[in-house]
Amino acid sequence: MADQARAGARDAALSAADTSAPINLGARPRIGESVIQALLFICGILTILTTIGIIFVLGRESLTFFQNDAVTLGEFFGTFSWQPVAGQFGIWALISATLVTSVIAIVVSLPLGLGAAIYLSEYATPRARGILKPVLEILAGVPSVVYGYFALQFMTPLLRTFLGWFGIEIPSIYNMLSPGIVIGIMIIPLISSLSEDALSAVPSSLRQAAYGLGSTKFETATKIVVPAALSGILAATIIGISRAVGETMIVALAAGAGPNFTFNPLLAAETMTGHIARISGGDLSYGSIAYQSIFAIGLTLFLLTLVLNIISGYIVRRYREVYE
Repeated sequence: MADQARAGARDAALSAADTSAPINLGARPRIGESVIQALLFICGILTILTTIGIIFVLGRESLTFFQNDAVTLGEFFGTFSWQPVAGQFGIWALISATLVTSVIAIVVSLPLGLGAAIYLSEYATPRARGILKPVLEILAGVPSVVYGYFALQFMTPLLRTFLGWFGIEIPSIYNMLSPGIVIGIMIIPLISSLSEDALSAVPSSLRQAAYGLGSTKFETATKIVVPAALSGILAATIIGISRAVGETMIVALAAGAGPNFTFNPLLAAETMTGHIARISGGDLSYGSIAYQSIFAIGLTLFLLTLVLNIISGYIVRRYREVYE
């Protein structure tokens, strides 16, 4: 009788549940997630507005500069002497120094950064990786002004001594070789970190297949893993070039303080960023042509880095390997 009573009570409860309101399976509102989503959206909007503001300021002042009768667009991109006092505005005198220091930087940083990335990804033990990677990334936290004085006080005297052994003399203490090397040292952590992420993303099944076919660790790393991560490595390289192009303090302190159209790294020259830093700290009257030229240089630098970033995005899409 007791079992029948319990069964009857259970049936009555089930019947009551069947006649109740349907169960709501929709997600319950979460105030915290909505607030986080709103904050992230605001951050994205602020980033876009900041970029638009930078483009607007550079474009407005540059347009005023090119509307001046003293300079034309053809003279700006077609001549090789930058002397605002004399009315000469050939941007190539500044671009050449920027290209020379950037090329030297990438020649220094790419093999060292890629070698460090391959070691950390393929050879280092977890303990060694945990020690070496933070030590390597300390370089990224050193202020650029410290790198500038390092280039001026240590790297340049070292180069003068080293090149003197071969009978090569640096005409002055200011040159493009020293800051180019130091910029390369500075961007090693950037290239190594991004490249190591790309190498670590390669599936381990590719490595195991190579080992199964008798490949050594070095052959696997150089012939299997690196080609598979090529898009990420190339993107890291171009980002490193963009960082080198935009570096200011190192070249401002160690490269020289005068525009000079030359591709000789042993000579002093002034990059676009170095010139902006030097002229901005001088006594320039607002609205003068020399003042407006700063924004024209800045717009040129912005377009140069934009092109590099577009190329980086294209390379990532073009050479990306997709694995299932």
